[in-house]
Order: sequence, then structure tokens, then C-alpha cells
Amino acid sequence: MITVQPVLEMYAPDGFDLWPVAEVEPYDFLALSGALSPAEVGSAVMRIAGCNDIAPEGDRPPRPADALDSFLHGLLTFGDLFAAGGLRITDNSTRVAFLPGCCDGLEDWRDWQQFIDDGSVLGFGHAPVSPIAERFGDTVRLTVNAEQSDSPVIELSVAELHDLLADAERDLADFLALAADWASRHLPDHCAAVTAAIARLVDLPAPAVAVKA
Repeated sequence: MITVQPVLEMYAPDGFDLWPVAEVEPYDFLALSGALSPAEVGSAVMRIAGCNDIAPEGDRPPRPADALDSFLHGLLTFGDLFAAGGLRITDNSTRVAFLPGCCDGLEDWRDWQQFIDDGSVLGFGHAPVSPIAERFGDTVRLTVNAEQSDSPVIELSVAELHDLLADAERDLADFLALAADWASRHLPDHCAAVTAAIARLVDLPAPAVAVKA
């Protein structure tokens, strides 16, 4: 069976104390879905905010002095958000995994839908690891590393990939709902803004939020 999961590439949260987070393996991938624990949601929000924690430039407002406001500043003020990760596609029968590359981001996940429509080659990285997706008629071939002539590959039909992308979208929507509920508890003063930012990142409608005591 082949599965598609939206994932974030994580790092170790050494010294992070702005909210509770889970212990994670650095450079491992956290699959996003409605099954995450509150601490795992906290880790995901930390990672998304961290990817956008960049010094303000141009017309962006200056970074606030408060530690929490400062850490969230990029997430809440950048127009184009980034999160290291993307879609992980796994063939569980062969244990071959097609992973996001160095040039991939979770915000690019809808490129897969465009790939289904027009069949243009999708590249997700560069040497030494270059994952690529190619379409040959009704067949999709995913090459784990195009730099290697004997690279593992995953093959599936376009129709199967279409259905799997729908599963991934549901996982993202479920994660977004969890993140909204989590933010209402842990970031009540920023709940609506954080939820809207994550919704913009994953290109899905923001769920209604209610701040909880």
C-alpha cells in the first residue's frame, strides 16, 4: 500500500520554553494529521514559526522586544510563509520512501495537484540528493534520488495519486483544526493570527477559533 503524508522536517527544541513541545529526533519528519498530541502540535507550530523567524527587512514592522512576540513575528508578518518539509510518499510493500528534498516546502504541496494536471517534471532538490516526480501517460514515477542510476523508485497511477492527495489534504485540514484549538489554549492573545497564518501556509480555509480559558 502507498501512503502520502504531509510532513515537517524537525529540529531538536533545545532550550525552547515558550510553550510545551514534544521530544523529536532532529532532521526527522513529523507527519501532520488530526492524530497529533498537544505537545506534538506545539512542536509543529514551533517549527513553522522557527522557519519564518527571520530578521525584518523592507516594509515589515520591527521585531518586538517580548520573547513570544519576537518569535512569532515572522510567522505573523511575512506574506509568503515557508516550512521545511512537504509530502512524504511511502510504498509500504517495498519500504521505499520518497522524501521532501532541500528545495521543498510544505507550502508547495499543491504543486502535486498541478503535476497531475499538466505532467511537468517536479524536482525537489539538487546534488547529492535530487528527488524527482515524472509522469508517463497514466503512470507516475517517483525517483528517490535522480543522481543515482540505481535509485529506488515508486510507481503508481495518476488516479491513485489523485486520491492520495485528497487524503493528504484531509490530514492537513485535521492538523489545522488541531492547531487552532491548541492556539486557543496556549496562545490566546495570538490565536486568530496564528491560525490564519498556518491556514495561509497550507492554503486551506482557517477554521473558526474560540479562545479558551
